Amino acid sequence: MPTADREHADWLRTHRPDLATRFTAALPGARAAVLARLWGAIHREPLPNTSGVTGPAAAAEPFADVETLTVNGFERPADLAAHLWPQQKAFAAELDNSVANLALARAAAEGAAADVTAGDDLVDAEQSIVDGHPLHPCCRTRTGMSAADVLAYAPEHRPTVELPVIAVPADRWTGTMPPRLPMHPWQWERVRDTYPWLRDTGERCSARPLMSLRTLATADAHLKTAVRIGMTSATRTVSAAAVHNGPALSRLLAPLTGLGILAERAAGAVLVDGGPSRDLAVVVRDAPVLGPGERALPVAALTAGRPRVDDLTDDPVAFLRAFAGLLLPPLFHLLDLGVGLEAHGQNLVLVLRGGQPHRLLYRDFGGVRVSPRILETHGIEAPPLLGDVPCDDPAELETKVLASAVATVLAGLVAYLSRRFHTEPATLWAAVPAPRRLTARADLPLKAMTAMRLADTVDDIWTHVPNPLADP
Repeated sequence: MPTADREHADWLRTHRPDLATRFTAALPGARAAVLARLWGAIHREPLPNTSGVTGPAAAAEPFADVETLTVNGFERPADLAAHLWPQQKAFAAELDNSVANLALARAAAEGAAADVTAGDDLVDAEQSIVDGHPLHPCCRTRTGMSAADVLAYAPEHRPTVELPVIAVPADRWTGTMPPRLPMHPWQWERVRDTYPWLRDTGERCSARPLMSLRTLATADAHLKTAVRIGMTSATRTVSAAAVHNGPALSRLLAPLTGLGILAERAAGAVLVDGGPSRDLAVVVRDAPVLGPGERALPVAALTAGRPRVDDLTDDPVAFLRAFAGLLLPPLFHLLDLGVGLEAHGQNLVLVLRGGQPHRLLYRDFGGVRVSPRILETHGIEAPPLLGDVPCDDPAELETKVLASAVATVLAGLVAYLSRRFHTEPATLWAAVPAPRRLTARADLPLKAMTAMRLADTVDDIWTHVPNPLADP
C-alpha cells in the first residue's frame, strides 16, 4: 500500500473505525478515477516520455467515468508516473495523496448519505462535491495535511471551522480593511511562533469551507485565506497582487457585464520584510444575495454534487440551452471589451429559480486577464493592476474564456448529460447558442495542468482538443 494510503488507513483504524472499512473499499475506485485523469493528460497534453503508453481510448476522453482501469500495465497512478518520470518523485507522491483523499471523501460521502440530509444553500452545494477537479489527476491533493486535518478542514467532510482573528500592528499592515486578520487555524498554528508580534485576540469567526478549502463562508461574507497547502497544482497562499487587484477589479467589472460579480470588497496583508506576506493575508468577498424562490450552487455541482442536472430537469437539451444562453453572451461581450474571465465550474455560481437557470454570478479574479489598451478604445480606464492580470494580447484573453467556459464547463456538462440521459453529444451541442467566432474554430484550448505540474510552474500551458461546435 502506498504511503498516503497506509497513513490514512492506520489513522482511521485508530481514530475513525467507522470510516476505515469504507476507505479501504473505496481505494480501487479512487485509483481508477485519478488514473483516468492522468491517462487523459497523457493522451492530450505535451508531456515527455509518453510515446508507447497504452490504455483504453474511452478512458482517455475528458470527463471519462471509470470504475476500473489499467494503463500500460499499471493500476496505481503513482506507479505509472514513477515509470514515466522517475525524477518527478514529488508528483508521484501527490498522486498517492490525491488517491487517498479521494477515497476518504468517497468513504465519508457513502456514510453521510444515510445520515445527513443535504441542505439547500450554496455552502451545502459546494460541500456536496466529492471528487474534486474533473480533469486534474491531483484532484484531491492536500500536501501538508494529515488525514485528521483533511477531515477537520476539507469541504467534502462538512466541518465548521473556527477562524482565529489576529491583531496586527498598524505599521505592519497594508490593505483596505482594519489590521485584524482572520486566519485559517491550520495556517495560524504553523506561523504563530515565527511572528511573535502577531496577537491572537481570542475572537473566533465561525465559517464553513467552500470548494477551495481555503475560502470559507461566514455569516455575511466569503473569506479567501492563506494556507500553505498544495492543492491541485498550486500552493494556496494569497499574493500581494490578489490583495491589490480584488477590490479594483470588482469596481471595474460590475457595470460591464451581464454576469453578477461577487465583489471582493476588502483585502489586507501583513507586511514582512517590507512587503505583503503571501502567508498572512485575506480577501473578503461578497456572498450571493438571493431573491424569493432563488437557489445558488457552484456550476461544478451540476455534474459532481447536489443538486445535479438530472435532479433539476428531465429535458437536458432545454436546460443546456438556457444555461449556455446565460453563460456565453456576457463572456463574449466582456471579451470584446478586453476582459477574459476564467469562467470554470468553481468560479461560476448558478442561481436557479423554479429549478431552472435564472442568472450567473462570477467570483475569484485570480485567473482574470484585462487589456488596458482594448478597454481604452471603448472609453474605459483600467485601474492599476498587478501581477499577470494586465494583458494586451487578444488571443490570450480569448484562450482564457474558451478553455474555461467551453472546453471545461460546457464540455463537462455535455459529457454528463449524454451519460445520464442517453442523449447523443451532437444533439446537446446543437442546443448551444454559439457565436460565429466560436463555430469558426477547428479546436479549443484546454489548460495542460499535468504539463504545468511537471514543469513546476503556475504559468499557463495550453493544449488543444477538437471543437464540437465547429462548422462542418
